[in-house]
Amino acid sequence: MRKTRWSAVAVIAAAAIVLTGCGRPSDSGGGAAEASTIGDAKAEGTLTMWAMGAEGEALPEFVKTFEEANPGVTVEVTPVPWDAAYSKFQTAIAGGNTPDLAMVGSTWMADFADAFQTVPTDLKTDGMFSGSVDGTMVGDRATGVPWYVDTRVLYYRTDLAAQAGWNAAPTSWDELKQMAADMQSKAGAEYGMRFPGGNDSFQGTLWMPWSNGAEIENGSEWTLDTPEAVEAYEYYQSFFTEGIANAAADRSAGAQEADFVSGATPMLIDGPFLIGQLEDLGGAGFSEKFSTAVLPKEKSSVSFSGGANLVVFDNSDNATSAWKLAQWLTQPETQASWYEATGDLPSVQAAWKSDALASRPTLAAFGTQLETAKSVPATTTWVQVAAAGDAMLEKIRLGQLTPADGLADLQKTADSLGLG
Repeated sequence: MRKTRWSAVAVIAAAAIVLTGCGRPSDSGGGAAEASTIGDAKAEGTLTMWAMGAEGEALPEFVKTFEEANPGVTVEVTPVPWDAAYSKFQTAIAGGNTPDLAMVGSTWMADFADAFQTVPTDLKTDGMFSGSVDGTMVGDRATGVPWYVDTRVLYYRTDLAAQAGWNAAPTSWDELKQMAADMQSKAGAEYGMRFPGGNDSFQGTLWMPWSNGAEIENGSEWTLDTPEAVEAYEYYQSFFTEGIANAAADRSAGAQEADFVSGATPMLIDGPFLIGQLEDLGGAGFSEKFSTAVLPKEKSSVSFSGGANLVVFDNSDNATSAWKLAQWLTQPETQASWYEATGDLPSVQAAWKSDALASRPTLAAFGTQLETAKSVPATTTWVQVAAAGDAMLEKIRLGQLTPADGLADLQKTADSLGLG
């Protein structure tokens, strides 16, 4: 998802805490117990599909190629605003008025999984990034297929790094902090590194505990306060206590991009959408002044895997053709064309070999990072746990709470919510 998508999901997630509580939407059915097959027949009939944001705007024209290859089918796409999507899904599921298929945010799968069919056995996902496939699994059931993916990598100003004596990206946590400090002392940066704040900040920092060997749940309970997680957030807090990162950084729209372009804060961690935004803001030649890199490792380098999935609803009147469309949208050549149309990163690894992606050097880090990226737990209580994590990080940034105490409190909150 691009920045507009991340922001929208954060707003919806906050609303979802009130809307869903600890359970899934009522009257949502039991989900398909047996996986079907798609077969080789062409798609036919009318298909209804919901899609949000830029995808909802681009799909009507894009699926004409599918209709041409399947003359008996008509695809009717309904664009849905991100800020209305969650409640629209709830209402449709409760009333039995769902479309045939839909785009669903990767963190929503557990909330609505009971209304989704099981992925057919002949719709193969073994060529997709494993983290994105894991995000479609609710229990032991595949409830959708990854459509496009996102992850977060390190952005850094190569020109200022060179002034500070660095000619390559940092590869370890120690190097990351030292490079950030050197950019302040030797290249004139006000702060060396920027970390996310506010909504979605906990999710945006999960790369640290994951890269330090922590897991946030083990399948039966939350495991948020492990020594590995405490150590990771002590590292995080040190950037603020040592003045390398700004605990009161401006969070308004465009602030992080402006600080990056001006050189005030020359390192940050974010998604692929940022490349174009920085190039536009920085103007001619700015693309030569920054680069991307996989996240520095401690025990490993692990980032967050996000994006959106394609699902087919239990009460679809044309499920086989709906899955045929999902299958087409996840073919390597289709995914490469979709990237050219929207900038969405392919979930299918083979699509990354296309000229459209391979010719963009700044995208290489995302492809590498996605090989080890992880999805957040597919549980109905994740939204609430993440929101509590956001509040915890605010206090850690401001020095009002130690990571050990903060994670102990977060563990208690998560234990009270369970895994849904």
